[in-house]
Amino acid sequence: MGFLKQLELQDFKSWRGRQLIGPFKRFNCVIGPNGSGKSNLMDALSFVMGEKTANLRVKHVRELIHGSNIGKPVSSTASVHLLYCEENGEEKMFSRIIYRLNNKSIGRSAYILELEKIGIIVKARNCLVFQGEVESIAMKKPKERTHLFEQISNSFELAQDYEKKKKLMLQAEEDAQFVYSKKKNVAAERKHAKLEKEEAERYQMLLKQLNESKVKLQLFQLYHNEHKIETLENHLEEKYSDTGSQKEQLSLSEFALKEEKKILGRLNRDLQQIEKEIKAQEIALNQSRPQYIKAKENTSHHLKKVETTKKSLKNNEKHCLKLEQEMNELEAEVADVQKAWREFEKKEEDQAKIEGDVELVESQLAQYKSLKEEARKKSAVLGQQLEKLQWEHRADQEKLVFDQRRQKELQVNKKHIEEQIEELKKRMEKLEDYISTCIKSLEEHRNQEVQLVNEIEAGKLRMQEVNDELKDIVGELQNAHIEFHEGSRQRMRAEILESMKRMYPDSVFGRLFELCHPIHKKYHLAVTKVFGRYMNAIVVSTEKVARDCIRFLKEERAEPETFLSLDYLDVKPINEKLREIKGAKMMIDVIQTPSPSLKKVIQFVCSNGLVCETVVEARHVAFDGPERIKTVALDGTLFLKSGVISGGSSDLRFKAKRWDEKEIHELKEKRDALINELRDLTKLRRKESDVKQLQAQSQGTQTRLKYSQSELEVIKKRQLVNCSMEKSRLESDLANIASQLTMLKEEIDVRTGKLEDLQEQMNKVEDKVFKDFCEEIGVSNIREYEEEHVKQQQEAEKKRSEFENQKTRLGIQLEYSRGQLEKEGRKVEKLEETLRVEQEEISKLKKEEARAMALVDEGLRQLQEFKNTFTFKKAEVADAQKKVDETRKKILSVNREIGKRQKESMVIESLLEQKRLERHNLLLDCKVQDLQITIVTGSLDDITEIELESESTQRTADIYEREGNIVLDYSKLPNELKRAMSDKEIGAELTKLRQECITHENTLLKTSAPNLKALEKLQIVRNKFQETADAFEASRMRARMCRHEFEQVKQKRYELFSKCFEHVSIAIDQIYKKLCRNTSAQAFLSPENPEEPYLEGIGYNCVAPGKRFMPMDNLSGGEKSVAALALVFAIHSFRPAPFFILDEVDAALDNTNIGKVTSYIRELSREHCQMLVISLKEEFYSTADALIGVCTEQDEAILSQVLTLDLTMYAEDEESDQKK
Repeated sequence: MGFLKQLELQDFKSWRGRQLIGPFKRFNCVIGPNGSGKSNLMDALSFVMGEKTANLRVKHVRELIHGSNIGKPVSSTASVHLLYCEENGEEKMFSRIIYRLNNKSIGRSAYILELEKIGIIVKARNCLVFQGEVESIAMKKPKERTHLFEQISNSFELAQDYEKKKKLMLQAEEDAQFVYSKKKNVAAERKHAKLEKEEAERYQMLLKQLNESKVKLQLFQLYHNEHKIETLENHLEEKYSDTGSQKEQLSLSEFALKEEKKILGRLNRDLQQIEKEIKAQEIALNQSRPQYIKAKENTSHHLKKVETTKKSLKNNEKHCLKLEQEMNELEAEVADVQKAWREFEKKEEDQAKIEGDVELVESQLAQYKSLKEEARKKSAVLGQQLEKLQWEHRADQEKLVFDQRRQKELQVNKKHIEEQIEELKKRMEKLEDYISTCIKSLEEHRNQEVQLVNEIEAGKLRMQEVNDELKDIVGELQNAHIEFHEGSRQRMRAEILESMKRMYPDSVFGRLFELCHPIHKKYHLAVTKVFGRYMNAIVVSTEKVARDCIRFLKEERAEPETFLSLDYLDVKPINEKLREIKGAKMMIDVIQTPSPSLKKVIQFVCSNGLVCETVVEARHVAFDGPERIKTVALDGTLFLKSGVISGGSSDLRFKAKRWDEKEIHELKEKRDALINELRDLTKLRRKESDVKQLQAQSQGTQTRLKYSQSELEVIKKRQLVNCSMEKSRLESDLANIASQLTMLKEEIDVRTGKLEDLQEQMNKVEDKVFKDFCEEIGVSNIREYEEEHVKQQQEAEKKRSEFENQKTRLGIQLEYSRGQLEKEGRKVEKLEETLRVEQEEISKLKKEEARAMALVDEGLRQLQEFKNTFTFKKAEVADAQKKVDETRKKILSVNREIGKRQKESMVIESLLEQKRLERHNLLLDCKVQDLQITIVTGSLDDITEIELESESTQRTADIYEREGNIVLDYSKLPNELKRAMSDKEIGAELTKLRQECITHENTLLKTSAPNLKALEKLQIVRNKFQETADAFEASRMRARMCRHEFEQVKQKRYELFSKCFEHVSIAIDQIYKKLCRNTSAQAFLSPENPEEPYLEGIGYNCVAPGKRFMPMDNLSGGEKSVAALALVFAIHSFRPAPFFILDEVDAALDNTNIGKVTSYIRELSREHCQMLVISLKEEFYSTADALIGVCTEQDEAILSQVLTLDLTMYAEDEESDQKK
């Protein structure tokens, strides 16, 4: 990066004549007394960098000339020249009288552009901080701070274009909405005109259709009425014949029943006697069985306790062996150490005898002592210090060895305690599992006991309830008057579906109408209409399963089926806005399904269809909205988006009855389930004997649970607590020793350095004193001579110290192991005693168990003999009862058949009377309405308007006979209506024909006289609609274009601003930490509007080290200055200028903060940019690379002079002075 080389001033403010300042270093400080012209130097730099006159502390440009303040300007012009050096060495001269670059006159814009090329932004002042401005930077309002960021990021250049595009976009969208409303109104007019035209054309056609529909309706009713009368007469004759034969069969069955009842009574008395004997034996067995269970449970508990004791004994014995092995190893180590120590001492004695002492000659020895005394005196002070440090050093080393040995001992103890805790925890886990099992078993026994008692007590009540429910269900089935008989075709399809379900149990779900149902019966027709051809579709999980099922259908030569695959369906998303339409519900909301996965199928079939209460509402919702919607009314009338209207029909009602058939099928399943439940309830009496057995088992479990809980309580409250306390104590001791060891090692390391320094200084003194003596005896220094004689002795002492330490450590470990072995031995003796007592107890309990078992076996044998006899007698009773039941069933069946035949005969006679009356009324309606029907024989004149109810039976029969002679011609009736039909099909067709007539009548009543000008009106509205549609399309395209242009400007502005903001947000925290020299310091920026941050303010907060969060207003002056400098430096890091000029930014800083800020500025000047700082504080400017001193001379006007001092030449001397 380039740098500011020098500054030249010509008659500028207090600087008279030509003044050259510089060259500047990387870190420069401007110093001088108040009023000497330091700030005028700042103004000169601001002036040459394009700052406006208003910011230079003058009102007019002429006031910048020296002497203008006293009315005596020394010249007509003033100028400032700034010499800037590029990174490649090229120099640029920025001058301002008028703007010049390299002595060439240029305009302000070009001058500002050249400054920006080197990183100086005039508007943002990214390289200038004026006097007193630091604290105001931190206290800026959020909107002012946002404006600063816009200046730095250049996003302010897009602000005007942003507002303009936004206004155009809003206006275009408002125009498009207005044209759309107009288009919607015209579309409604076009639709109304089209309906008027269609009504006029349909009016005449409906009149003709109405008459044809009425004739067809009457002929259809008369045709099927005659066939029904003929069928009823034939059935009535058959019923009379069947009733006579059934009565003869009834008398024979009643006589056989009396004889069979006598035999059954005798067998039942024998069976009751045997049953009493079985109950007595069961009572005796129930009394002996709990004693056996209790004895067995006690034996089992003690066996488990013995097993646990054996495991504990085995573990303790293993531990004892392990401890003995450790003791043997330790004793062997002690013996080895003592042997090695003796050998070493013997070796030292032999070595001393062989080598002897090497002595100097007497004169040299005297000289050595004299020189030694002289060196001692010269280094007496150092020697005392060295001796004191060595004494402390040896004491700490001994303490270090002792603490390390103590640490190992505590670690061994902790390991043993942890092993004991682990064993106790394992024992606790086993006991807890066993207790949990006992509690669970006890709870199960109790629940089973309560359940059995409740079942036995509630058995009779439940049987009564089941009988009542059966009675109600049978009544509902009879009242339904629907006999659900499946034909061979339906049964075949059902069997095929069941086969596919067996082949793919998790993939074939069933038919659609079986997997869901409407929430209310009123929706049956509507749901059936929407389901359409998918009503009987089979739902499967995957497309592969569907293909396999189709292949299976082909192989079985079955009928084709429709399959809906969950993974293949293309489901449209739900339009949630449709739920807001008043008077309509979404079809998917009125259908329930038990499985969430099947909702996808419902959504596919129904799509976004709606259901309404009436046809009028459905038509309005379907066609009168902004867009057409698929809608269905409750009567089945369907309005499609294409405009097609499909009405409800009798066939639709027939299909809708499947929902009722589904309910009847569910009732039958419920009836069968209740019958099976009634059979199960009769078996409850056999469970009474199980209650006492459960009670005995519960008592035994309770005893074992008590013993286990007691043992667990002892482990938890005593043994485990003691071990945990001991472990905590050991861990605390280990932590204390660890901290002590760390401190000792640190102190030893520090002291070792000091010892080495002192020893080195003493060595220098000795070398100076012994220089001639060492040359005489031929050694490089006196220490070489001394070390040869004392080294061997020091090594021997070191070796003896090692032997002593090792022997002490092994002795301590050996003593601890002996104590642990004694503890484990006492535990083993205690466990062996417990094992012996338990084994004696088990032998007693086994004898008790064998005695109880013998009693139970004898009782079971006798009970089995009684049961065998009971089974034999029961079989005889069952055979006799079976014969009685069969005879009774036969009698009941015959009675029912006779009653049924009689009821059927009465029903047929009633139906026949109704059909004849119905024919009379139909013929009378044809006569009254003057319907043109063709008569082969007879005449409608034979039909008289009389009250048949008031006539006698004979008179009524005569009327029916006379009307029976009338024969009609049904050739006008379509063949499909003359085919054989069931009552349901006839009813459906009849409803369809009547609905057709009613529809024609209603249409005619609702249709007014046709409008003859409807066609002309329709053409006018169509032209108007086309014009509105074109205008809407144009306004929509214009709004889209405006939005696109606005989004481009918005995105560009956001990117420019965000790039700057994100950089500064990241940098400011790191800079603030460096300024505070504390990583706990925090500085953060937060936009009030994260979406468009340039529209709102930007918050700035800092958390000073060691303080809680508080607003910027509450910070001290120094903290505000540091916070402001962090913001200034962070902004500067985004758009870095080559140099940075600060005017007395340290005014509010104390010495500590000055030192931190100075260190950071010095570091910044070395790595990033050149610094020029005006300061009055020595703590600040003493660290600069160069000092620029400003002083004054007294004249009419103040004259500023400059002195420059390069401090880099004194850097080495300063460092050496600081060391001293």
